[in-house]
Amino acid sequence: MQSFEKLLQKALKFISLRPRSQKEILIYLQQKSKRQNLKDTVLKELKTLDLIDDQAFVDWWLEQRATFRPKGKRALALELRQKGIDKELIERALAEKVDEEELARQAAKTKLRIWSKLPLDVQKEKLVGFLGRRGFTWPILKKILDEVFKKG
Repeated sequence: MQSFEKLLQKALKFISLRPRSQKEILIYLQQKSKRQNLKDTVLKELKTLDLIDDQAFVDWWLEQRATFRPKGKRALALELRQKGIDKELIERALAEKVDEEELARQAAKTKLRIWSKLPLDVQKEKLVGFLGRRGFTWPILKKILDEVFKKG
């Protein structure tokens, strides 16, 4: 039988590792305890302490993605929906904080350094696939291709 204090401590440790969405915390609590009333009490306590903040989580997530693994708005929205973030919050955050062209430029630059010794047509093919898998739309992808492999 698990006590409130033990479950709260586990939840606090889980949150201390990195910011978490409310859904992530809820899933974690479900894995750690079978008692619904205990999970609800811990969740309520975390909210009272302002330790559950989906807006802060979204800001952190977008910053991390921009820095370490640039992705398009489509891919970012999918990731955030999987984390249980509200659709309106996602749309607002993406509109305010994400420069998709810059993220695509960043991602392309990194890969093109690796592929620099390959023929240009192979580089283009690889870049299209890479940026497409990262969730960048065709208009953004085309613009980056035109910039990187200047026509003419």
